[in-house]
Amino acid sequence: MEILGTTLRICVDDLETSVAFYERLTGSPALRFERGGVSVAAVSCFLLMSGPAEEIDVLRKVTATIAVKDVDEAYASLTSVGAQVVAGPVPTPAGRNLIAVHPDGSIFEYVDRNPVQSA
Repeated sequence: MEILGTTLRICVDDLETSVAFYERLTGSPALRFERGGVSVAAVSCFLLMSGPAEEIDVLRKVTATIAVKDVDEAYASLTSVGAQVVAGPVPTPAGRNLIAVHPDGSIFEYVDRNPVQSA
């Protein structure tokens, strides 16, 4: 499995203030979307998330987001070395993702930029 990069996940109370800070810090504009009641802003290597406490509490358990070339390949690689895939692969606004628990208990999101083909 080829890892293309990582994104730092940050849960925030005030998304607008945080987005303004990270846009100034990185010089990059935010890419925004909503997912499951959570407002998300991707700014450079930072993924800012804000929403209801019950949703954010779940998101806080995921250590990082790892970009991969292909989520199906990541699924096969992860399961072959003992990781447990607990969600996905599922479509996202930018491609597909899955959530995996590594044997040491660490939880990671794996994402690709391969759009889901509609039938």
